[in-house]
Amino acid sequence: MTLIKSISGIRGTIGGEPAENLTPIDIVTFAAAYGTWILHNSPNAEKRIIIGRDARISGAMVSNLIAQTLVGLGFTVIDIDLATTPTVEIAVPLEKAAGGIIVTASHNPKQWNALKLLNHKGEFLNAAAGQEVLAIASQHTFSFAEVDYLGRIEKNTTYNKKHIDAVCALPLVDCKAIAQANFTVAIDCVNSVGAIVLPQLLQQLGVANVLQLHCEPNGIFPHNPEPLPEHVGDIVKLIQTQKADVGFVVDPDVDRLAIINNDGSLFNEEYTLVAIADYVLSQNGGGNTVSNLSSTRALADITARYGGTYNAAAVGEVNVVEKMKETHAVIGGEGNGGVIYPELHYGRDALVGIALFLTHLAKSGKTCKELRDTYPTYVVSKNKIELTPQTNVDALLAAVAQKFSHEKINTIDGVKIDFAEGWVHLRKSNTEPIIRIYAEHCSEERAHELAQSVIQEIQKQREKNVLYH
Repeated sequence: MTLIKSISGIRGTIGGEPAENLTPIDIVTFAAAYGTWILHNSPNAEKRIIIGRDARISGAMVSNLIAQTLVGLGFTVIDIDLATTPTVEIAVPLEKAAGGIIVTASHNPKQWNALKLLNHKGEFLNAAAGQEVLAIASQHTFSFAEVDYLGRIEKNTTYNKKHIDAVCALPLVDCKAIAQANFTVAIDCVNSVGAIVLPQLLQQLGVANVLQLHCEPNGIFPHNPEPLPEHVGDIVKLIQTQKADVGFVVDPDVDRLAIINNDGSLFNEEYTLVAIADYVLSQNGGGNTVSNLSSTRALADITARYGGTYNAAAVGEVNVVEKMKETHAVIGGEGNGGVIYPELHYGRDALVGIALFLTHLAKSGKTCKELRDTYPTYVVSKNKIELTPQTNVDALLAAVAQKFSHEKINTIDGVKIDFAEGWVHLRKSNTEPIIRIYAEHCSEERAHELAQSVIQEIQKQREKNVLYH
């Protein structure tokens, strides 16, 4: 059982001991800290906070605890109920709220849940704000409202529709072209909120033939909810047997998008952003792009093709967003299928991704597999190493950087090693007790070899028994 407190929120497994797991005591403490931070930093703002949640089993319990805690601080809570992460992000500025909390553990299994924290723009808190919230939580410096000044809870379940309407109204989304293409689209919504919004979105986009898989929003995940190749076997079979034109797989809070080709092969989660960026840049006459250090260099290739500039950011949505604003990027995101399209909002959004991709596919006149084959071919090997509480991660990363110091090293976020024909990036996860190790090369075999060379070095350093607190 695990509890992870980070600048992006609090995430943990349900049940067990307080301060070691995500218990009601921890939920109330962190909700109170967040509310107190808003009161300290935005004293003149509307005392309104948006709450939305994915469909996981613990969602209602966690959401209710948060809402009543915020009521105790004097806030009006706008409960938009079952909603995607990007839907909550959109709702915050539309409601002129002081912030928002998304109750979701994203791609984590069912025993996990989390509080994702937003500012008044509907964007994730930056590092400084996150540290302030953590400090308030650790010090318990709360002051609750007296009885005459308690807040209240309001229900508003209109935002899923508002989100879909906003996506379909985007100038680069062509519902007529999508409808004329007469696509058969398969979807796997892992029995979470995607089951509510994806069928509605596709209908509004003009898709008449939708094959629904795991579309009961009951929180009972039929497989590991992270949309990785090893978890999408069901929809691959559905596409092959029903001859669908394309398949879409989302995670429980619908901020990541994986695409399956018409022949059942994988479009590759890394290339979700690449394909959508290709379409956006082609329509805009170019522009700048951003992705994180662990994402494929194919985005840089596509950006250069249209005369734009590509920039890399540290891993984490808030870091990508900050770099996008700094460089005036027209499209950006992460190689995990996270597409950020600032024309609508600064947040990863699978709904925007689906709408732009279907428009791109319809106008291309190609099959999904043919479209995928037009992009540069790189292979990313994604690996991870479990951490123990005793592991000194900083010392471990420093040792690896020293070992490969003869190569080009980037340490703005973990350690990235650029080799002549590929790269390896290793960093501590913000959401799980692991080190993620990503490697890329034009050869799948070489990508794995690069990753294994670093993994072997980590194991050697561990065996020396000098990387423990």
